[in-house]
Amino acid sequence: MITEKIPAVDYGKAVSYRGNRRRIKEVMKRASDGKPVTVAFLGGSITQGCAATHPDKCYAHKVYEWFAESFPRAEVKYVNAGIGATDSQFGCARADSDLLIHDPDICFVEFAVNDEATEHYRETYEGLVRKILSSDPSRALMLIENVRYDDGGNAQLQHSKVARRYDVPSVSMRDVIYPELESGRLDNRVITQDDLHPNDIGHSLVASVVIHVLEEIRAGMNEAEEPEKEMPSPETPNAYEDSVRYRNDNSSGIVTSVKGFEKDSLPQEVITDVFRKGWTATDKGASITFKVYGSCIGVQYRKTIQKPAPAAKLILDGNTDAPFILDADFDEDWGDKLVLDTVLDHGDPGEHTVRIELSDTHEGDVLPFYLVSVITSGRD
Repeated sequence: MITEKIPAVDYGKAVSYRGNRRRIKEVMKRASDGKPVTVAFLGGSITQGCAATHPDKCYAHKVYEWFAESFPRAEVKYVNAGIGATDSQFGCARADSDLLIHDPDICFVEFAVNDEATEHYRETYEGLVRKILSSDPSRALMLIENVRYDDGGNAQLQHSKVARRYDVPSVSMRDVIYPELESGRLDNRVITQDDLHPNDIGHSLVASVVIHVLEEIRAGMNEAEEPEKEMPSPETPNAYEDSVRYRNDNSSGIVTSVKGFEKDSLPQEVITDVFRKGWTATDKGASITFKVYGSCIGVQYRKTIQKPAPAAKLILDGNTDAPFILDADFDEDWGDKLVLDTVLDHGDPGEHTVRIELSDTHEGDVLPFYLVSVITSGRD
């Protein structure tokens, strides 16, 4: 329920792409008939609810509340798979474990301010959209385009190409909220303190934009939609749709040697506890080697504000002349960050060796080097 007084905006601009609404209408019909419905969200820090004073103040929870209030006969379940500082490339790798495992009836995806407006993120976003749509022919999807409130930046240009190709409904905060800020009709500090994360009023405003579109769809719930077209072929190379994430609980078949890296055996209670199920190392020269298959390889590790911090080098396919440096020293001050570095992008689609060796340590290192995961894709 939205209780905050929110600024006036032009909700007529909310729909950035109408798309085929058949799946969403079918979910609403099931809920109207009293059947259980699961509403799920996948995204970054805004979806997680950063800067909201309570998880219930997050836009995602408010949209879930709208479903529960609008369809009182249904049991409506809520899944929030938002993780701060993550993008659609990581979203592809964790969609199965964090989102689809809950068997959602409708998914909302939000990566517009974490993805960059590049062809790379058009490809990763396409892979994510394809993965969700193909996971179940009845699963509905709506795309949410949040925006940076200081300059209007986001990845909507690239994301909109994907929305149109797959005929997926899309809602834009850039088209609704940013013009009010740009014109001066709305003061940034009313809805955000850092020009990125909405405060409680900002979350209510974002939720109201999404809810406006959902209300429009509900009003025409019994109106027929055009038949859904077959899944089109990918428009990008689409090397990321089949991403697989390897951590210490599913990597026994790909780890070929270990020296000085220890498994983190502490349980991961929630998905936002991102530094779990990985490997730690403290001594210079410690190493771990993986043998993986694919054409794209990413490595996740922890960057920390607790300094000094160690560093490691990654050697791909034995190429010691061009190592990748994984420096755990984080220049920001807002907290430790889960980093995803792409070390191979559209390379040879075959077997590759990834060796990670701790190369730089300090006597006063506060934390060990933390290797979170190895992600491979483009295996087909």
